[in-house]
Amino acid sequence: MNIVVIGLGSMGKRRIRLIKKYNDQYQIFGIDFSEGRRKTSEEEYGIETFTNVDELLLRTPVDCAFICTSPLSHSGIIGSCLEKNLHVFTELNLVTDEYDENTLLARENNKILFLSSTFLYRQEVRRIKQLVKESDCLLNYTYHIGQYLPDWHPWENYKDYFVGNKRSNGCREIFAIELPWLTDVFGAISKVHVMKSKISSLDIDYNDNYMVMVDHVNGHKGMLAVDVVSRKAVRNFELFGEELFLQWDGSAEGIRVYDFERKEEKRIQLYETVDQLEQYSKFVVENAYFEEIVSFFAAIEKGEEPLYNFSKDKVILNLIDEIEA
Repeated sequence: MNIVVIGLGSMGKRRIRLIKKYNDQYQIFGIDFSEGRRKTSEEEYGIETFTNVDELLLRTPVDCAFICTSPLSHSGIIGSCLEKNLHVFTELNLVTDEYDENTLLARENNKILFLSSTFLYRQEVRRIKQLVKESDCLLNYTYHIGQYLPDWHPWENYKDYFVGNKRSNGCREIFAIELPWLTDVFGAISKVHVMKSKISSLDIDYNDNYMVMVDHVNGHKGMLAVDVVSRKAVRNFELFGEELFLQWDGSAEGIRVYDFERKEEKRIQLYETVDQLEQYSKFVVENAYFEEIVSFFAAIEKGEEPLYNFSKDKVILNLIDEIEA
């Protein structure tokens, strides 16, 4: 299989590494305007790179594309790749630009249009979902997700990539990462109550913190604190009800369940081997990024249904619009 990775920043490099891990016989090509990024990718991964897809297609046929550019550029690249009869894997879009058109185009061309939602592939989320189903009671949760915006990409200024743009801002990305798994585990959200403001000196034109109370249709409730001002990177999740008390710090080893009969906490071990890179925080588990790549190729080769799609994401992004309004 011939694969093109469009965008050779940190996420594009991650996808190249994990595709090679999945099948080192696949032929991978890279696309980026930046000569420096192309050269680095050629040296690190031994791939051939180009400045655009058309230049590549003059040389060799391609089966699928991984779109790893900034979110606001995705819609046009997705449409172009589908028109070239490529299966498409795309990172988070954050906006619904051309969702209906690209979904229809994929269906007409009989191509897979796969949308990343990495936390749905985390073993911790799957275990939480299992425990929620097994508990015979309504549950509440509190969840704080925050990290100081300049610390997201220490190697570049936050105003120079997509989190500096109001349409694809940092808080919006956090919501887009977390809400898909929260609604998968606890059910659709029927009502939200929002408090929001800007409390930092960051040079941004959007709210930098949110307190959101949510009602799920099946009776579960949650309180979300989302921000880009926390000087310590945090993912603190606490779930409680009459039959279950669970805490998760966002790490691969971080789930603890309280045994109320023995009056003690038990840490749940979910991974035989945790794949993590030194330059990322403990919250970034490469296993899940790998699993969604496996799911993408299973959709192409076996017709398996992905866990997430553009229709589900449209609901989530509309909900985020409501929270931001």
